[in-house]
Amino acid sequence: MEIAFDIIEKNGLIFAFLVIGLLVLISEIISKKILKSRIPGSAIAIFFGLILGYWGGFITGGEKGLADLPLFSGIGFFGGSMFRDFAIVATAIGASLYLIVRSGMLGFISLLIGIVLFFFIGVLVALAWGFRDAASLCTIGAGACTYIVGPVTGAALGASSEVIALSIGTGLVKTIAVTIFTPIAAKRIGLNSPESAMAYGGIMGTSSGVAAGLAATDPKLVPYGAVTATFYTGLGCLLCPSVFYIFLHLIFP
Repeated sequence: MEIAFDIIEKNGLIFAFLVIGLLVLISEIISKKILKSRIPGSAIAIFFGLILGYWGGFITGGEKGLADLPLFSGIGFFGGSMFRDFAIVATAIGASLYLIVRSGMLGFISLLIGIVLFFFIGVLVALAWGFRDAASLCTIGAGACTYIVGPVTGAALGASSEVIALSIGTGLVKTIAVTIFTPIAAKRIGLNSPESAMAYGGIMGTSSGVAAGLAATDPKLVPYGAVTATFYTGLGCLLCPSVFYIFLHLIFP
C-alpha cells in the first residue's frame, strides 16, 4: 500500500483524471438509472464535487478542499484556472462562424440584458443581507453575474475577503441552478437552435453552467452558448468595477 500511495502521489494529475472520470461515470449512472435523466449527470457530479471539497477542507482544516489531502493533490492542478480556461475556450471550436456573425446583434443585446439583470438581482440580495456600502454591493452583484466576475470586482474595489467569498458563493449557486434547470426548461423556452443557444448563453452568462446545461439538452448547442457566455465574463469584468460601481457609489456614497 505504501508503494501504491507513493506512485499515486508522484502521478497526482493522472490520478486526478481517474478520480474525476469515476465521479462523472457514477453521476451519469445515477442520472440515467435512478433519476431517469431528470437531472443531468453533470449537475450530480458538481454536487458530489462540492461535498467532497467540503469534506476534504473540513478534515484537514485547509483551503483547497480535497486537494489538501496528499493523495488527491493533483485535483488542485486539474481544477485550476489553466484547465478551466482551456475547457471553456475549447468548447467554441465546433461553432460555425457564419451563425455567430449572423447572430451578432442578438448575442450583444442578450449580453447587456444578462449582465444588467443579474447584477442588480445580486445587489438586491446584498441589500437584503444588510450591506450598504457600494464596494460590497458591487462585489456581490458581480458575483451574481459569475463567480469569476465577483472576485475580480472585489479585488479591484478593495472589498473584504468575506464579501468576496459571498460573491463566489452567489455565483456558484447560479451555476448549479443553470446546470440543473437548463435541460428541464429547454423545450418550454425554445432552446433548440444555435441562435437561441447564443441568446441563452448571453443572458445566463455562467460558462460552466451554460455548457453543462446545454450538453444535457443538446451537445450541438454547447459551442454557441459557450461563445456568448465567455464574452459575458469579460464584459462583466469590465463593467462591474467601473460603470456599475460608479452608479452604486452615487446612490450609496
